[in-house]
Amino acid sequence: MKPIPFNKPFLAGQELHYIQQAVAQGKLSGNGEFTQLCQRFFQQRYGIPKALLTTSATTALEMAALLLDLHPGDEVIMPSFTFTSTANAFVLRGARIVFADSYLDNPNLDISQLASLITPRTKAIVPVHYAGVACNMAPLLALAEEHGIWVIEDAAQAIEGYYLEKPLGAIGHLAAFSFHETKNVIAGEGGLLAINDERFAERAEILWEKGTNRAAFFRGEAARYQWIDIGSSFLPSELTAAYLWAQLEQITAIREQRLQQWNRYATALQSLAEAGHCALPAIPVYATHNGHIFYLICRDTNERQALIQHLAEHQILAVFHYQTLHNSPFYHNLHDGRQLPHARRFAECLLRLPLYFELSETDQQRVIAAVNSFYKA
Repeated sequence: MKPIPFNKPFLAGQELHYIQQAVAQGKLSGNGEFTQLCQRFFQQRYGIPKALLTTSATTALEMAALLLDLHPGDEVIMPSFTFTSTANAFVLRGARIVFADSYLDNPNLDISQLASLITPRTKAIVPVHYAGVACNMAPLLALAEEHGIWVIEDAAQAIEGYYLEKPLGAIGHLAAFSFHETKNVIAGEGGLLAINDERFAERAEILWEKGTNRAAFFRGEAARYQWIDIGSSFLPSELTAAYLWAQLEQITAIREQRLQQWNRYATALQSLAEAGHCALPAIPVYATHNGHIFYLICRDTNERQALIQHLAEHQILAVFHYQTLHNSPFYHNLHDGRQLPHARRFAECLLRLPLYFELSETDQQRVIAAVNSFYKA
C-alpha cells in the first residue's frame, strides 16, 4: 500500500522550461521578465492597482507593516487562529496585538467582536481568509472606515477566492498572498504584496528595492539610483518567478481540480456530519472558496489524535493546524486575558485531510474509506 502524503508539490506546465529560459537570459536576480509577468497577472486578473512579488507572504506582511509606520503602543487586531507570520510582521514594528475569537462554525475572525476591541490606539485590522474562505468584509470595512483604521488582508491561502464577486486580496488597503509549496499555486517559497490603496504604491516599491529608487531609475524616471527610505531585500529571484509564472498560466485548471477534490470529500463525508460524528467546513453565503483546505472538526483532541493514528495505520498523513496565538508561549503574558473559546476549539479539534493537485480519485477514496471506517468502529 503506497503512502498518501498530506501535500505534494507539483508541476503544472512549463515550470522547468521557464527556469531554463531565465538562466539562458542571464537574469536571475529579482524584478526581471518573469517577475513582471507575475505582477501584471495579479493586476489584470484581480484588478489590483500595484502588485509586488516577494520572497514569501511573511515578507509581504512585513512590508505592509512598514508601510503603516507603526510605533510602539499602536494596536493591530487579528484572529488568534492564524499562523505566526500574521502577528510577527506587526510585532516586529513594536505593535501590540489584540486577538479576536473565531466564529462558532468558521475559523475566520468574528466580525461582531471588532467594535468592542477598537481603541484610539488601533491602527489596523488583519482579517485572515482561512482555507480561502472569505471573511465578512463589508461590515469590517465599514467599521474600519468609521474609525480611520487600515485593513490588511492576510490572503496567503486565498488566491481565486471571492467575497461576493470581489477577489480576495483586492479588498483591503493592502494584502499578502503566499506561494509556499502547500498552497494552491506554488513556487516553493514566494509571496506577493497587493497594494490596493495607491497612497502606498510609490513607497512600497522603494521598500521593496532595499530602500532605494532603483526600479524608478531603471525605468528612466529618476536621474540617480539612491537610498531613499528604509527597506530590505524583499524580491524573490527570477527562478522563483519563472516557476510561479508557469503555475499562474494554469490557475483555472488548478482551481477546478482542487474544487472537484474538495467537493468529493464534502459529498462523501456529509453523512458523518449529519450523524453528529464530526463537523465539516461551513462556507458562508458571501464566500466563493478556492478548495484550499478540506478539514474535519473532531469532537475533542483525543478523538482527533485517534483519527490521525488510524489514518497513519492506513498509510495516510493527516495533520492538525494552527495553535492559538493568544495562548502561545511567546505572547500569552502580553494577551489581555480574554478567553477565545472558538479559536481554542479549532486549534484542538480541526484536522486537515490530504488535498493536493495530483491526488487521484482512487487515493482520495482511500482517505474517505479510512475516515468512515474510523467512525463506524
